Amino acid sequence: MDRRNFLKYVTLAGSSFTLTSCIQGKNSKLQGEVSPSASPVAVNEPLKVGFVYAVPVGDFGWTYAHDLGRRDMEANLQDKVKTTFVENVNEGADAQRVIRQLALDGNKLIFTTSFGYMNPTIKVAKDFSDVVFEHCRGYKRAANVGTYLGRFEEPRYLTGMIAGKMTQSNVVGFIGAYPIPEGIRGISAFTQGVRLTNPQAKVKVLWVQSWYDPAKEREAAQALVNLGADVLTQHTDSGAVVRLAQEKGIYAFGYNTDMSKFGQQAHLTSTINKWGKFYTDKALAVMSNTWKSQEVWDGIGQGMVDISPMNQVIPADVQQLVNAKRDEFIQGTAHPFDGPVKDQKGVVQVPKGKVLDDQRQLLMDWYVEGIEGAIPKGKA
Repeated sequence: MDRRNFLKYVTLAGSSFTLTSCIQGKNSKLQGEVSPSASPVAVNEPLKVGFVYAVPVGDFGWTYAHDLGRRDMEANLQDKVKTTFVENVNEGADAQRVIRQLALDGNKLIFTTSFGYMNPTIKVAKDFSDVVFEHCRGYKRAANVGTYLGRFEEPRYLTGMIAGKMTQSNVVGFIGAYPIPEGIRGISAFTQGVRLTNPQAKVKVLWVQSWYDPAKEREAAQALVNLGADVLTQHTDSGAVVRLAQEKGIYAFGYNTDMSKFGQQAHLTSTINKWGKFYTDKALAVMSNTWKSQEVWDGIGQGMVDISPMNQVIPADVQQLVNAKRDEFIQGTAHPFDGPVKDQKGVVQVPKGKVLDDQRQLLMDWYVEGIEGAIPKGKA
């Protein structure tokens, strides 16, 4: 059974939403067909592009990163595009209604930026064959629907390398959102990095079953500190973890965007998403009528993910080590799951000389060696 069918996301926000119009101014891993009915944009008319966000934009985190990408696209293409975003859209009935309305309003390219929008996107796309849809985090495609995701495991690995060098207790805490393959893959890649620089360190994981819940994230972070963690990281979207680390005089990593503002001394770096080039490229493809349905899963080398500037508290030799590994990821000479990779039981899952292939990464439901605790049953 395809374990992605077990992915369970919950509603991130209420049913209310705000519509805002903004006028300013990749490589495929799996190629599909050119959308057969997609129409080229009328001459001298800007391409109308819609974005659907699960939570308000704010000034940090997942949705903010996507909106920065939207703004980059506007800056790059100027009056060739006209963008609209709808924020605070839950993943139930509202999503399908909002996506449909964006299509009815004449948007010829629509980005839906949360996993729970997958089925609504597919449903609406069937009724608008002349509209191109791009869905983030999903795996269902159609002639006019593509999917995209960043290889977060690359910057995760780099932050793990730093954590291994910065911990004094040899206990690193990880606050997980949902125990789905994406989350498990991120924790495991982080742990691979930790073990590269500090084989004695252990990673302890607590799950909050939420993408954004500052109170729960803080509670989980405090629990991990109580268990001895002196470095924290997260797959959640608030600044609560970095704030707690700042208060406790320990270290932490941010996620999705640079979270240094929540704790200048505590914040070591953040795993960040960079969507601007991808959004620009897709808009240009629609305008030139060359868009294709693709599965895009790109890393640091393609400019889709990275780490933010490193805190200078990190020793120079550690920064050099991290930058060298980053260069290897860019050049394709290293992989976060280079073999040998063992699971928690010490069983070799990836032999020496091999890497964990994409299919197994996308279905990942096991922890690598060095992680303490079990994955909650029935969740991944």
